[in-house]
Amino acid sequence: MPQIQLTPAQRKVHRAEAHHLDPVVMIGNDGLTPAVKKEADAALNAHGLIKIRVLGDDRAARELTYQTLANDLNAAPIQHIGKLLVLWRPKPPKAESAPDEDRMPGPREFKVLKYSTRGGQRPEVKTLRVLGNQRLTAGGQVKRAKPKQTSVKKRSQT
Repeated sequence: MPQIQLTPAQRKVHRAEAHHLDPVVMIGNDGLTPAVKKEADAALNAHGLIKIRVLGDDRAARELTYQTLANDLNAAPIQHIGKLLVLWRPKPPKAESAPDEDRMPGPREFKVLKYSTRGGQRPEVKTLRVLGNQRLTAGGQVKRAKPKQTSVKKRSQT
């Protein structure tokens, strides 16, 4: 697969984003092994932008490793400074999982106006989180739902 071609402006943006990153893949003295390629591919899928540290001293070998990784992983070479390599590939879209049928709706948030006892003050806006088993009263208080009552006859049957 060919490597991704970027404009100098795009490369500059990715270089700036990569500045604060730590290396996530280390290439030892064995060089570019299938395990290293697999790990770099997994890191690119997870993060999109990664730094790789090469421990070898040979600059030509590092440059060859850089180009090989970019070609094999279909990534864009962003930067090669010393023993650090920066690669970028767009993150794949996440597969959306089907919503659970048994799942209940999550908490709801309501904005409530709390009026002051003094007339000249502005009302205070409060955001309240109401869970599934709770309700909001007219006065702006959160009340828990009472358990559903069952008849004596049904209680004796269980």
